[in-house]
Amino acid sequence: MAKVSVNKHQPVYQMPTNPAAVRTKKYALPTKKYISLAMRHFFKTQLKWVLVPLALILINAVISLTGVYPNIWIYITVVVGALLYVLFWLVQFTGITQLAQYKPMFEKFSYEIDNRQILMKLNQKEGSVMKWEQILEAYKDKDAYVLIISKGQFLHLPFNIFTSEHDIKVFERIMKQKELLKA
Repeated sequence: MAKVSVNKHQPVYQMPTNPAAVRTKKYALPTKKYISLAMRHFFKTQLKWVLVPLALILINAVISLTGVYPNIWIYITVVVGALLYVLFWLVQFTGITQLAQYKPMFEKFSYEIDNRQILMKLNQKEGSVMKWEQILEAYKDKDAYVLIISKGQFLHLPFNIFTSEHDIKVFERIMKQKELLKA
């Protein structure tokens, strides 16, 4: 970021821009949308762990049917444990929306996207830069692009924030070049 001094006591940062970048309208991620997307990503990444409660239930069913050790508590324990695990993550993602340190995730940003970076602008003089290397994966939803940064952090870019159909195609081409979106 280049420092432009307007007043010697208060520095103002001017963000570098690329004239060929895809520019979007301002958009703030709604908290309910964040929670639903975070939980969807959670279920997608944790799907393999569903086998553990199923295996415990099957093992107990076999042991109960053979008469070695009839026990119904394992069914209740496994179901309650799985529900508590999901509830724990739901509370975590809901809590993120309330914490002051995560408030910037829910502020209105306009985006300038090019091959080098994603520039998230709060206003004309303030913002932050996100390099493409920070994005782990991306997918195209029915109404938006979702760029996943970590377990609880992602960018949600609805189609309606792009200024034209051409901008959507350019953005999609950039993501295919970065091998984030499958062709």
